[in-house]
Amino acid sequence: MTESLRVLLVEDNPGDADLTRAGLEKSQFPIELTVLASGTEAVAFIQRKGKFADEPRPDLVLLDLNLPGVDGQYVLSEIKRNDEMKRVPVSILTSSSAESDVARSYELGANSYVVKPFDFKNHQSIVRAVEEFWFRVVKLPPRVAPCSTGN
Repeated sequence: MTESLRVLLVEDNPGDADLTRAGLEKSQFPIELTVLASGTEAVAFIQRKGKFADEPRPDLVLLDLNLPGVDGQYVLSEIKRNDEMKRVPVSILTSSSAESDVARSYELGANSYVVKPFDFKNHQSIVRAVEEFWFRVVKLPPRVAPCSTGN
């Protein structure tokens, strides 16, 4: 594989973002990582507003639920409502193990739900497992050109 896989990580905790980044840097796949630290930024990215107008669509979204601005479940609902993003798989990567969060995330269209471990070694294992699953085991939807107006 020569083309980079695009991953959007929406994570407000800099430490968790760094752990995820470090795990993905060890990947066997070329990964282009974009990190956003708030739900508000993520919604602007999804809607291609402001500085995100020309950002390429990700192949995978790793989404925390507990975010400043709007929460991850709102971001997830925006992803699944957006014609250009709704086919992009979304893996919830959060510290919440609440059954209500799990159920609501799947109701909104999450493709997987992973509870973040609290230590470095296990966090790295989780990131590698997510990467292995999404980039080696499953077939991702094809990238599509942005929808043009008038069609």
